[in-house]
Amino acid sequence: MNLLDNAYNRRGTRGQPMLKLWRDAGLMLTWRCSAACAFCYYCCGPNKTGLMTVDTALGAWEGLVRLAGDGAKIHLTGGEPFLYFDRLAQIVEQAHRQGLKGLKYIETNASWATDAVEIRDRLRFLDANGLEKLKISWDVFHAEFIGPDTVLRLKEIAEQVLGSNRVLVRWQRYLQTPVKIRGLETREKNKVYHQALKQDACRFTGRAAFRLAGLMAGRPAESFSGRNCKSEILGAKGVHIDPAGNVFSGQCSGIVVGNVQETPLDKMWAQFDPARMPFWRTLVEDGPLGFLRQAQAAGYVSPGQYASKCHFCTDLRRFFFDKKLFWPIISPEECYSE
Repeated sequence: MNLLDNAYNRRGTRGQPMLKLWRDAGLMLTWRCSAACAFCYYCCGPNKTGLMTVDTALGAWEGLVRLAGDGAKIHLTGGEPFLYFDRLAQIVEQAHRQGLKGLKYIETNASWATDAVEIRDRLRFLDANGLEKLKISWDVFHAEFIGPDTVLRLKEIAEQVLGSNRVLVRWQRYLQTPVKIRGLETREKNKVYHQALKQDACRFTGRAAFRLAGLMAGRPAESFSGRNCKSEILGAKGVHIDPAGNVFSGQCSGIVVGNVQETPLDKMWAQFDPARMPFWRTLVEDGPLGFLRQAQAAGYVSPGQYASKCHFCTDLRRFFFDKKLFWPIISPEECYSE
């Protein structure tokens, strides 16, 4: 497809930014995770549920290929996708059998990697079915739940099976010098968190907004005047799709564009016209500040200071979700409950 296949782009004037093609889709196999990291943008954790069906995954994959052609890139994530390896294997194997290419990477926190034989068997299977890279997520926040030995075991075996150029660790420096955080009291833990947040940027959406943003908050709502979300929405080159098929633009968890079980992904992109959709128009033109008066009229009480525009937006949206406003755009529950 090309840019003018989209309704918003066709109505645009010369020089106006266009809605970019979605070329990358993250398929969230499940909300369930072996960890409950304080930074998690999707509030995943051990008590969450949900499991993407094979049909939903393949349907989204096919829609992305129709939309982006050879440029389509898929990654499988969660939650922790290896908690449901049988379902992960079904999706990957059937996609490979159907000739669906572009499996860019699978993301894991390595918590499952306790048995060397099982690790090798799983990685060899994935390698044979189109996997380009394995991405291991481990940092200060993961270290609270997963020890470095487990991560190192997966990294070393994965490099043997796939080659070192096909194994990514986020962030490598934490693995080289692990931070001790397990068992720390809240005050000491927050000091470690604060130092990590100063070194690496955080979006402060999802659990990050609820647990971490207060450590970095220092801006009143008025400071976001003129800070709209036009570039984030129009410039998003990809989406994330939750286990139920809800589609989130870019990294904006908890704001639903549509559902692939109801509308194919390529058709959804073609129909997406934020200028003619009230909720999205407010974000594009005014950003989260455009919702503040409505929120205050409904009883919203500001925390006073925010860490970022995303923190401001997430705090407002959590209030709207609790009030059942803007549903089903502001959903699902998993994004707003810890």
